[in-house]
Amino acid sequence: MKEIMLDIIKGALIGVANVIPGVSGGTLAVSTGVYEKMINAINNLRKEFKQSIKTLWPIVLGMIIGIIGLAFVITFLLEKFSVPTTACFIGLVLGGVPMLYKKVEDTKVKPTHILLYLFTLALIIIPSVYTVTTEPVTSLNLDLITIIILGSLGIISATAMIVPGVSGSMILMMMGYYNIIISTIKETISSLLHFDLSAFGANVLIMIPFAVGVILGIVVVSKMIAFFLKKWPIATIWGILGLVCASPFAIILKMGTVTVSPLIIIASFFTFGLGFYISYKLGEK
Repeated sequence: MKEIMLDIIKGALIGVANVIPGVSGGTLAVSTGVYEKMINAINNLRKEFKQSIKTLWPIVLGMIIGIIGLAFVITFLLEKFSVPTTACFIGLVLGGVPMLYKKVEDTKVKPTHILLYLFTLALIIIPSVYTVTTEPVTSLNLDLITIIILGSLGIISATAMIVPGVSGSMILMMMGYYNIIISTIKETISSLLHFDLSAFGANVLIMIPFAVGVILGIVVVSKMIAFFLKKWPIATIWGILGLVCASPFAIILKMGTVTVSPLIIIASFFTFGLGFYISYKLGEK
């Protein structure tokens, strides 16, 4: 029961990360120590169905809680207390680095490992510096073109969820679809709570292509990551380390220019330490 509760908490952190621009759900999965077992469970879903479901359901439940429930709270905190909240996320990311490094610390470091680490580091930082955002899409119509676009966006977002360091919400924002998808999710939840079945059905129909794309992307990318972890485990961990270590830079660059006071700085050090401690302890368990 304790392990299930821990996995639900980890899933909630991953879920929240997936809806915050600049923060990677994949990175939080690595930092909290569920990344490899999550990838393996998805990859072996057909071969070991019962065991895979047993592994995945607490994480998925936590993600749903994070996306639907905690995301509203985190959005409020980012608006009102952006620096301390961001510092907490950076702490959550970096808290998993020691556990991740332990997987490779007793192995010989090869030049290819260093090159791979630097490559994945640059892969996250450079696009974060040179991002181009298109005009936000303000409405969605259920036609063939929109269905194809939403399905494609779902695949892209799923890829970002699985690959550490890549923010799916940031990609959606760059393509102009972040606000409309988030608002559609909120409207779906609101219509369900108010028993407005007509509005609920209309929103669900719009979100189905996106959801199908997400599921397809998760399955395909998980198989790729599982293959790399099996074929080149040490090199893959070094690559993941680069992605994770680059994530704080991407998060900070997303913030832009902010005004800070001594109180905000003190609060940010505290929230960073809290995030680091939570992630480190969750990774240990």
